[in-house]
Amino acid sequence: MIFAILLIVLIGALAYWRAPILAWTIGFAAWLAALQFGVSITVSSIVWGVFVVIAVVLNLPPLRRAVFTGPVFGVFKKITPAMSQTEQEAINAGTVWWDSDLFSGKPDWNKLLSFPDPKLTREEQAFLDGPTEELCKLVDDWKITHEQMDLPEEVWNFIKSNGFLGMIIKKKYGGVEFSNYAHAKVVTKIATRGGSAAVTVMVPNSLGPGELLQHYGTEAQKDYYLPRLAKGLEIPCFALTSPYAGSDAGAIPDYGYVCRGSYTDPRSGERHENVLGVRVSWEKRWITLAPVATILGLAFKMYDPDHLLGSREDIGITCALVPTEHEGVQIGRRHFPGGAAFMNGPTWGKDVFIPLDWIIGGKEYAGQGWRMLVECLSVGRCISLPAMSVASGKVASYTTGAYARIRDQFGLPIGKFEGVDEAMARIGGYTYQMEAAQDLALTGLDMGEKPSVLSAVIKYHNTERMRKTLNDAMDVHGGRTVVLGPRNYLARAYQAIPIAITVEGANILTRSMIIYGQGAIRCHPFVLREMKAAMASDAKEFDDAITGHIGFVVSNVFRSLWLGLTGAKLAGAPRGGETARYYKQVTRFSSAFALLSDMAMFSLGGSLKFREKLSARLGDMLSNLYIATACLKRFERDGAPKEDLAVLKWAVESNLHDIQTAMDGFLANLPNRALAFMLRRVIFPWGLTLKAPSDRIGTLVARSLMQPGGTRDRLTRGMFVSKDEQDPVGVLGPALHAVLETEPVEQKLRKLTREGKLCALTNAERLAEALDGGQINQAEFDAVTRARKLKRDVIMVDDFDKSLRHHDETLLERYVF
Repeated sequence: MIFAILLIVLIGALAYWRAPILAWTIGFAAWLAALQFGVSITVSSIVWGVFVVIAVVLNLPPLRRAVFTGPVFGVFKKITPAMSQTEQEAINAGTVWWDSDLFSGKPDWNKLLSFPDPKLTREEQAFLDGPTEELCKLVDDWKITHEQMDLPEEVWNFIKSNGFLGMIIKKKYGGVEFSNYAHAKVVTKIATRGGSAAVTVMVPNSLGPGELLQHYGTEAQKDYYLPRLAKGLEIPCFALTSPYAGSDAGAIPDYGYVCRGSYTDPRSGERHENVLGVRVSWEKRWITLAPVATILGLAFKMYDPDHLLGSREDIGITCALVPTEHEGVQIGRRHFPGGAAFMNGPTWGKDVFIPLDWIIGGKEYAGQGWRMLVECLSVGRCISLPAMSVASGKVASYTTGAYARIRDQFGLPIGKFEGVDEAMARIGGYTYQMEAAQDLALTGLDMGEKPSVLSAVIKYHNTERMRKTLNDAMDVHGGRTVVLGPRNYLARAYQAIPIAITVEGANILTRSMIIYGQGAIRCHPFVLREMKAAMASDAKEFDDAITGHIGFVVSNVFRSLWLGLTGAKLAGAPRGGETARYYKQVTRFSSAFALLSDMAMFSLGGSLKFREKLSARLGDMLSNLYIATACLKRFERDGAPKEDLAVLKWAVESNLHDIQTAMDGFLANLPNRALAFMLRRVIFPWGLTLKAPSDRIGTLVARSLMQPGGTRDRLTRGMFVSKDEQDPVGVLGPALHAVLETEPVEQKLRKLTREGKLCALTNAERLAEALDGGQINQAEFDAVTRARKLKRDVIMVDDFDKSLRHHDETLLERYVF
């Protein structure tokens, strides 16, 4: 019994600490040496003989390959699913970063906490405080979306002349060359004022001609176009999506074939005859800025049937820059996406001849378009839509918190009713998660990473949290945001939610196929190595990878069981206090996630990529691990303020609960039921023990939104708030302060009314009666009058005449005040 216990402890320790094969060999040798004192010489000799044979095979790579990994290699090559070129380019795009630690089953917390905190330079901060602030003041989202259906010329000119279209362009080309962090914060601030203006600014700085030119353009292309893009002399758009190829962008039907032709360059007016080029036909839809673009980035499939460029006929997806004034290019019509007024529309052309030097990067980059797109996509996908989601969270937190404290029903602020309190907790918690998740990814970008998996994570989860946050904010405001009008600061963003959900990788596709489908191969420490070894028939590399992989699986079995049995209480944490348990639980679930990933690939093989529901749940596990760690990083970055503990707890505990739910759903639906049974006992030996955030924690989050303080300030920092009390958002701050300051006087007035000491019929008359009777002084009378006026401004909605022209109301002060 003692030797059996020692053996279990030895295996558990070696597995938990991921010991190499040599350490396993020495450990088992020591155990056998101790064991031989209790057995006969014959038995001991047999056991040692078997052990020596196994040890020699495992520790000598050539012998190991011949006896063990070689046969496995042969089988692996046969069962490994073939990957298309498109899949290979998507998988190879970008880099892996903190996501690989989460896949490792053993996150390096010191690594996370050592990542630099993102900061703005003086120049970047000045741009936010200066031109960005001024742009926000110029934007009237109601007029833009209801009356003008476009940005006013004044706003367009301001955007062009102040460098907003050149945030990513290097200074040597006339751009401002901001960090990714600054770029995101500019978009966020503008988006808190108006989505149409934010989209207009963000698209040229996201995936498009500017980004592609800087990475792949010829020097001539860079020298000509980048300064013009930076100064707003060119308005770019990028045409990829077609009516027949949305999510499956690699299947675009648009094509061009190499031939000789003639054209007139619209930039110079010069005529060029008998030039080698491409005759292109395309039909694109949903292209932002297309109706007003001067330069069209165009993706198409390129063919060379006459072998004018070489032996290949199917060149592949190619990206070109085409002036929209070029003969045959059709633009000008527009779509009306989700009630927003940013320019978006179709473009098309038939047999339009373009020279080869209009291909981005020149003819050497013909056929490289898909690689170019997927390599750049991770950057833009980390910035634009996640930033708009963060902006929505900030606006929802700021406005809903104030409104829920100002608006009262049944004698109480509506925020103190538990149903409203529950919705507000989600608003605050999701806003905290969204900004934390994006800021950590932006840190990676500014460190030189291109985290393609994490970009998919935050695109999906930020936009989904935006959807939930705006839904809750609309519910809390009730009729206040049902009526469209200048006073309504939520409805346009609410209407536009499907845009963010759909573009840059539709959310259903992103969750069910991309996050885990790409992450499992890129982030796993061994899978990509094994696949590359199989494709290259490299037996030595496969041997190294598969032996490491086996040890990895064994380690995660024991780690998951031990961490599950102990509730991860004995796991390490880089911080003590109330956050320590969260680090420990993430470590536990990281090991469990790594184990489930391997078991999914082992039991389902290549069919896993078609099991989208299981893949989606695995993606949910990875995503929530990432978001939880981003929240912990944010808490430390903010100086670990005690007043933020409630929102941190809500955020991380909801992440951990969602991970547990995803794992439970995965195990309930894994086809191999025996394997699922065993995995459940390993990962959840005591059952599903983690709970969603408590009601008490939720109430603390809700209350922090309803009153001025550090938590509210940090959740809403970086948003634009007008100082004009006539502005529907600008009035909220003064109204909240006024209501809080006069609450004792209002309580006194209610008490006097109940006691029969104030007998007038209306609030205004009772207030005057209290002043005349000496129950309140003039200063209190003035403060309450002002607070009530501001409160009315907050709760009122717009009304119009029957033709929907705006109506200037006359306040019925006798009944209101």
